[in-house]
Amino acid sequence: MKILHVITLAELGGAQSVVINLAERSVQDGDEVFVASSENGEMWDVLNEKVYQIKIKSLKHSLGLADFIVLKELYSIYKKFIPDVIHLHSSKIGILGRLIFPASKIIYTIHGFDSVRLRYRKFLPLEKLLKSRCRAIVGVSRYDVENLKKEGITENVQVIQNGIKDFAQQDFNSEEDLFSDLRQNENTKIVLSISRLAPPKRFDVFCSLAKNMAGQNILFVWIGNKTEEKNIPGNVILLGEKKDAFRYYRNADIAVLFSNYEGLPMSLIEALCLSKPVIASDVGGISELIDGNGALVDNNDLHKMQKTITFMLNNQNIYNKFAVQSRKLYEDRFHLEVMYNKYRELYSVIAKK
Repeated sequence: MKILHVITLAELGGAQSVVINLAERSVQDGDEVFVASSENGEMWDVLNEKVYQIKIKSLKHSLGLADFIVLKELYSIYKKFIPDVIHLHSSKIGILGRLIFPASKIIYTIHGFDSVRLRYRKFLPLEKLLKSRCRAIVGVSRYDVENLKKEGITENVQVIQNGIKDFAQQDFNSEEDLFSDLRQNENTKIVLSISRLAPPKRFDVFCSLAKNMAGQNILFVWIGNKTEEKNIPGNVILLGEKKDAFRYYRNADIAVLFSNYEGLPMSLIEALCLSKPVIASDVGGISELIDGNGALVDNNDLHKMQKTITFMLNNQNIYNKFAVQSRKLYEDRFHLEVMYNKYRELYSVIAKK
């Protein structure tokens, strides 16, 4: 089977992680796999070596006149390789790809419908116009699929939740404490958020919570910032971008994510994989990651956040139950094989036509 994945940007993120994992698993099953995306980005460095890389110089995040060149390049890619399945990822490529590729071969995965429904609503009419120009539309959460249907996008829509490889058993020098240089003493607790530093990710809420909990033996650590921030609380530590950032969950105590909107965040799935309790905003598909393993919060309710963290850290039996449940949720719902098998069924149906 020939499978072509197309995604707008090659910068690493949740959608790119899905592409990387699906491509690798398909190669393992003997498929011929191609990935097309923007020219620059870390994704190219971590794709399986057997995956064909197609870099589209004209492809950018924003819409513009250059997209006519992109359409031409996409058509050339199709004619050159004639894939059996075309898997589109992200809203912009979801538009361009559905304009140029044969609808009968297309799967379009929306990695967080709120980015269109709330943030870039001007593109919603295009989503509605092109809703039938593919064989399947995939939402990464039940939340996304419900909202797609509310907007009148109902045909051939289904849920396939994100999944990741099980790295819990890998040897990451597990005896090493990655926060050893930061801890004040052996009892210092680590509340960790792994996310890019952007307004929707609410670093301001993270800092306000830390400020409210100053004086306790807790450090609030953020991984994913590209810039240094000034005037932050003394108990907030910014570690910048880290390769394999998920490794840091191993030595953290609680995973947090405070966002204005989300799809189904990979960073929290990584926390589940490493058995970490989760406290996160009740937005997007995050509620699908919380089931007896943590708490959902309102971004304006700092008191509940503080109270929940204190409760978890001061009640070891409860903490242990949350940790075990996080791992169980990962194994049952968010393991790579669970996601891959569902996509594989779609690929097989499309390739037979």
